Amino acid sequence: MCLAIPMQVVALRSDDDALDEPQVAVVESSGIRKDVRLDMVDRIPELGEYVIIHAGFAIRTLDVAEAEYNLSLLRKMAVMLEQEGRLPGAPEE
Repeated sequence: MCLAIPMQVVALRSDDDALDEPQVAVVESSGIRKDVRLDMVDRIPELGEYVIIHAGFAIRTLDVAEAEYNLSLLRKMAVMLEQEGRLPGAPEE
């Protein structure tokens, strides 16, 4: 199963002189930061916006409200899975 995660853009990096170097965003969610490539995103995001991340690539830009809604759904799903004992890594009964 594939899962794309919304993460907030906290920095943008690119080397304007190197055409073969991809533009990169530094993104953050729940205290986790990572670099993601922007080759496939629908548009270059602005600082503070969110992007959907899949396999190290940003694939879609989201506004804050849309990202927060998606994140709230993921949190609710995690709570339900934990309550049911189906959260990955949970001890088996």
